[in-house]
Formats: sequence, structure tokens, C-alpha cells
Amino acid sequence: MNTLAKFIAAMLIFGTNGLLARRISLGGAEIVLLRTLLGSCFLIGLGLLRRDLRLVGLRADKVPATLGGAALGLNWVCLFIAYQTAGVSLSTLVYYCGPMLVLALSPLLFREKLTWNKIAAIAAVALGMVFISGEIDRGSDLAVGLLWAAGAAGFYALVIIANKRVQHLSGIHCAMYELIVSFFVVLAFLAVTGARLPVIPAGSELPWVLVLGLVNTGLAYYLYFSAMQCLSGQTVALLCYIDPLTALVLSALVLHERLLPLQIAGAALILGGACLGELRLRRRGT
Repeated sequence: MNTLAKFIAAMLIFGTNGLLARRISLGGAEIVLLRTLLGSCFLIGLGLLRRDLRLVGLRADKVPATLGGAALGLNWVCLFIAYQTAGVSLSTLVYYCGPMLVLALSPLLFREKLTWNKIAAIAAVALGMVFISGEIDRGSDLAVGLLWAAGAAGFYALVIIANKRVQHLSGIHCAMYELIVSFFVVLAFLAVTGARLPVIPAGSELPWVLVLGLVNTGLAYYLYFSAMQCLSGQTVALLCYIDPLTALVLSALVLHERLLPLQIAGAALILGGACLGELRLRRRGT
């Protein structure tokens, strides 16, 4: 599987996270703790099978990898809490300002040229996210939820930025190390907030927890981190929108949520913007 295919596969898997989370009654941070634990175990097991558990290059990449792992865990915690307080649509809209922020800052962060088509792609994706956000439930917890979603967006951008600085760790080693860091960061978050530990899911929900942890976290993040190191920051930022678009389509097909005409228009804008940016990058050989 080539680099681009790995990243797209990871985004498609991530797009099913919401469907799985709907099957689990635990709190957001508790779900994140279990998925980071299971994801870490998956990658450690994969390393044992390959007889390759030595984190070669960690010394050189320790700072960005540790920062990326911490940001990854906090990113998930903020996002799941935002889902519960501000609703999925608004939280998703705010959350995906993270990749757009990376794309806009890529000339400064990665010395990548921001051409006219990239600017058009940013505008199309931004407008598309507004369209697919749908109706917003403005409950009493909206302001708090927005803060959590903004925090998730900031940590998401930090994950992308930090991992572009990882140059020596291989994909599986980077994913393994960062998920382990994420687990301990989330564990500390739960301990500080007074959550009841250990986290034990209901027996009927265990299959969904296992899929979320082993497939949607362990396998998907191996693909994600393997590909991210070989793609430009702009490409990563644009292709990240496959995740929310997949979630939107699957919600309509599986959960029978109705797609409004405005949301369909938003999906078209997101796909069009992502294709515009990616086709231009490939033609330039980047």
C-alpha cells in the first residue's frame, strides 16, 4: 500500500469512530483511555510479531514525539467532551479548523508555498464545513462546549505540526510511542478530574470498545503516522477532511440521519477543495 493510500485508509477508518462511540455509554475521556490502551497494545503486539520493538531514533525525536503524543490524547479528550456538551455538528466544525490552521501556516511552519489553488481549497473546505454543520442545538452548555472544541482544534493542529518534525522514528514506532504517551496523559487527566478508575465497560459494549481500540486506533494510527511523515503538511491538512465527510455519509446510511441539501452542498465543496489542492500538489511532484 502506497503512502497516499495508507493515509486515505486511515481517514476512512477514523470516519467510523462516531458510529462506534454511539454504542458505548462511557464518558468521553473514559472512552479515550480505553482506545489508547488497546491501540498501544495492538502496536506493541505488532512490534513483537515483527521482532521490532526497539524505538530506534527516539532520542533524536523525543521532544516532538512526546509533544505529539500528549497533544493526541488531549485532542481526543477535548473532542469527545465537546460532542457531549455542544453537539457533534458544531464541535466538528470548530475541531476541523485545526487542519485549516496548519494549511494556512504551512509557509511559515514547513516552508511550503501557499499557491492560489491552496487558498481556494482553504476557502472551499471552510465553507463546506459551515454547510455540513447543519442545525445547531444551542443548549445551556454551548459556551463550554465551544471552548472544548476550540481546545481540540488547537491540539489537533499541534499533532500535525509535531509529527512533521519527527524524522527518525518509523511509522509503527512513532504511533506506538505516541499512543503510550497519550494513554498516560489521559489517565492523568481522569485522575486529576476525580474520575472513577479503573474504567470498565459494560459486557455488551465490549466488542465495540475492542473495535474502536484495536482497529480504529491501533491499526488506523499505524497507517496515519506512517503516511504523515512522507506527505506535505498541506496534503495532510486537506486529506483530513475525508474523516468528517465519511462520518457524515455513514451517519445517513447506517443511522438514517437525513442529509439536508445544504449539507450535500458542503460535502461537494469539501471534496472539491481537497481534490483541487491534492491534484496540484501531485502535479508539482510534492
